[in-house]
Amino acid sequence: MRSIRCAASPSITNLAARDAGNSRGALQQPERIFWVVDLGLIAYGLACELQRELVQARKARAIPDVLLLCEHPHVITLGRNGTRDHLHAGDALLNEMNVEFHTSDRGGDITYHGPGQIVGYPILDLAEHRRDIGWYVNQLEEVMVRASADFDIAARRMAGQHGVWIETKDGEEKLGALGVHLSRWVTSHGFAYNVSTDLRYFDLIVPCGIAGKGVTSVERALGRAVSMNDARERLIAHFASVFARDARKIEREDLSEILRSAPAVAEHAGSIA
Repeated sequence: MRSIRCAASPSITNLAARDAGNSRGALQQPERIFWVVDLGLIAYGLACELQRELVQARKARAIPDVLLLCEHPHVITLGRNGTRDHLHAGDALLNEMNVEFHTSDRGGDITYHGPGQIVGYPILDLAEHRRDIGWYVNQLEEVMVRASADFDIAARRMAGQHGVWIETKDGEEKLGALGVHLSRWVTSHGFAYNVSTDLRYFDLIVPCGIAGKGVTSVERALGRAVSMNDARERLIAHFASVFARDARKIEREDLSEILRSAPAVAEHAGSIA
């Protein structure tokens, strides 16, 4: 996996132009890449705004494919297919527990995000991969299945349900969830992989709207502590393999500078630094 550090200088614009050109396929340039940006802990609303800016830039071919990785402060999100009936907590309890609530334009039902959970937001142009939403969802699941296998966890898909699951003494429990959005074949939102998540917060909801099914984490499955950085690097490596692209790491601050320079988003872009 390739890794570069973009300098915060005028050359950033050249980097964006070069890598956006590289992403257009083997006929013009044999190198196929995606940018990886670790946002750290970031509010859900800010992450959504950043995704909107990146989607516009990707549509304009101002940037290549991007994979955002982050953690969120405690937040419950409700997707397009969800119902608020699956939220067990009222506003007072959410406020007491310092949990935000957001509606979302992603697919799927209701879910929880919080510290210890790696959230991945791929901004991909599926026109350069495969124009098939079912294929794309399957690829995201495959990334989590392979990352779990690295920890000797036999994660798998479950018929009729999205995400990845493992068999536990309490039955099938969900290890990774997903919910995506497409606009002109450019993706946003993505997957959530539980590493050291405080699973008690899932009691506030019917996770993914599936009654009677539990949620688990890598640490719970293994019975030991797991490095978030280790899990993150495994997800990056398998994302690169599954989508047949080389990863290039860029800094959060550099991405902000690139977006300010992108004609498609410059007038709307905010700061993510």
